[in-house]
Amino acid sequence: MLDILFPNRCIRCSRIIDANFPVCNLCFDQIHFTHNDYSEHNFVKEKCSLLFPIENAFALMQFEKENVSRKLIHELKYRNREKIGKILAEWTTERLDFQNQKPDLLVTVPLHPRKLKERGYNQLHWFTETLSEFYAIPFDHDVMKRNHYSKAQALKDKQNRLKTENTFSMTKNISGKHILLIDDVFTTGNTLASIAWEILKSGDNKVSVLVMAIDE
Repeated sequence: MLDILFPNRCIRCSRIIDANFPVCNLCFDQIHFTHNDYSEHNFVKEKCSLLFPIENAFALMQFEKENVSRKLIHELKYRNREKIGKILAEWTTERLDFQNQKPDLLVTVPLHPRKLKERGYNQLHWFTETLSEFYAIPFDHDVMKRNHYSKAQALKDKQNRLKTENTFSMTKNISGKHILLIDDVFTTGNTLASIAWEILKSGDNKVSVLVMAIDE
């Protein structure tokens, strides 16, 4: 009855679609996937390498103005569409091959406890847990903590986005691990860099990066 009264609609064009999908086939075809090779040079790795030592990097989509990818992540983060994280992870598994450079641990960018309470969930958790199950790589959502409450990245001006000093700290002693750091959108890269340096200075660790989308 609910499906009849409130049918699931494509988040972009509002066509009625299967309840398990966020976009229709026509809008799916408009998503600009990056086709990154995780173990080779790519735009994400190039951007990260200017900020911190990085092993490998992968972005699923391009984050473009008025694009389907932007709408997907907006719905995931701000409209309680947590299931979109699982769907993005499934799309990632179809395109990401670690080959012989599989990381040891998946670590998510944390939300401040106040922000987590406001939102009700971390948009990266279901995404990461789906990847963990598929690739048989453990995850830990509690390795990093965010020390300061701040407004959403999308609401910050460019100058404030660069202020990440002492924003994060590690809660556990980890050494000798290859950590895959996971975030939703790569913008300036400073959030990832702030976390990466905490991980790198804590022991003989290596860092790779996976993001849902990159804002070029």
